[in-house]
Amino acid sequence: MATSEERSLFEAPPPDEQERMVEAILFASAEPVSVAEFHARMPHGSEALPALEALRRRYEGRGVEVVRVGDAWAIRTAPDLGFLMRRETVETRKLSRAATETLAIVAYHQPVTRAEIEEIRGVSVSRGTLDQLMEMGWVRLGRRRETPGRPVTFATTEGFLDHFGLSSPRDLPGLKELRAAGLLESRPSPGDDAGGETPGQAEMFDRSIGDTAPDA
Repeated sequence: MATSEERSLFEAPPPDEQERMVEAILFASAEPVSVAEFHARMPHGSEALPALEALRRRYEGRGVEVVRVGDAWAIRTAPDLGFLMRRETVETRKLSRAATETLAIVAYHQPVTRAEIEEIRGVSVSRGTLDQLMEMGWVRLGRRRETPGRPVTFATTEGFLDHFGLSSPRDLPGLKELRAAGLLESRPSPGDDAGGETPGQAEMFDRSIGDTAPDA
């Protein structure tokens, strides 16, 4: 007959103990943690997702929350208390209008090719613009299209979702919210990328973002 110690090697811990485990992992992790990572760390037979959902409910209304970031999970400050964490810093690098609009197009149309980005913006996209977004960890390379030339596609990262407090691309704001947050200028300014946009190109960009319903 198996001893209690032998049985413990094959039986999953009680739900309350699994909840404590995922809480400890989240607390010690600087980056969002995927369900697969939880299972790799937790004892055999553990089910991380139910434990995470229970933990999220337990933290509702507290100073910190358990949130889903894409396919991963993290502990974050409650949105209404974010002002307590702010401090004045010197902004050393600001996104250009070209980079901001390129990021918006990638977010709303992903996976999207460079040619499609240029078609929407109405101007060419410099290599440095996409390189900057990739260096910031907000844009990544996606799968190549099964079309002539097999062009590479671009998509947003979990780092992008985490930075902007989004659970998935479905949570992306509409055009009005983007402008209110200062992520899009109300009128085009000349000199960005290939000489700036015309009003007609700017309107096309606005329609592209405003009419798009992002997929998960």
